[in-house]
Amino acid sequence: MRTSFALALLLFAGLAGAQDHAGHAMHGMPPMHDEARVTLHDAQEAPSSSDDGADTGYRPPALTDADRAAAFPPLQAHDDHADPLVWTLQMDRLEHVQGDGLAWDGRFWIGHDRGRLWLRSEGQRAQGRTTSKLEALWGTPVDAWWDVLVGLRHDAWQGGSRDWLAVGVQGLAPYKFELQATAYLGNRGQAMLQTGVEYELLFTNRLILQPRIEATLNARDDPGRGMGAGLSEASAGLRLRYEVRRELAPYVGYEWSRRFGRTASFARLGGEPVHNRGWVAGLRFWF
Repeated sequence: MRTSFALALLLFAGLAGAQDHAGHAMHGMPPMHDEARVTLHDAQEAPSSSDDGADTGYRPPALTDADRAAAFPPLQAHDDHADPLVWTLQMDRLEHVQGDGLAWDGRFWIGHDRGRLWLRSEGQRAQGRTTSKLEALWGTPVDAWWDVLVGLRHDAWQGGSRDWLAVGVQGLAPYKFELQATAYLGNRGQAMLQTGVEYELLFTNRLILQPRIEATLNARDDPGRGMGAGLSEASAGLRLRYEVRRELAPYVGYEWSRRFGRTASFARLGGEPVHNRGWVAGLRFWF
């Protein structure tokens, strides 16, 4: 009897152990002792720092000056290969004006991205008289869109000439307006400001309409040049060009100009018109 009872007890213990081992194997876990079960239970009950947003203890390393220098290298670092010497000759207007007139407006520049020498020339011939101006300016970029210009200007007209110191800016304003403004200081306290703005409206990649406005203001009367104080002259034009190539474009347009105040009085005394308007036809090119 005792032997049978002992055998039954051993058989029951073996079945219980096998059942416990099978349960763990079903869950993919090895059998555990009581201490391991307590540890697993505590880990399951403990809150997860990654779930509730608590601090995990990780801290990213602090940024150093070396890290910032590697991420943002200096943009002004140039060498002769990255910033070669380049030049361009551009004639914006070479045109015949309705009646008896010829006008031009061109520029030449040579240099690097760090600075360029600008030569600008503008003038017209009408009623047998020629007026012209020539500027030699050094331009330094202040950002990707604007240059500051400093230099000299020489005016020539029938019977006289005048030299000026020049300081100005030129560049691309918001909405792609090309803006140019230059202040001039002459002898005997003469001062003048000239501004101009242009815009290009593309009908196609080759057919382009270009409105243009210019104005001249003087600080005081200058009878030698026929200029009065304040707003002296203003002009507006509209030109439609077709680019046969990017470097060559014939155009037609209409130009209006007017003199104001004392400048208009000087023009009347000299037998010159106060306002002009008429059709123009010309050529724009660059290389």
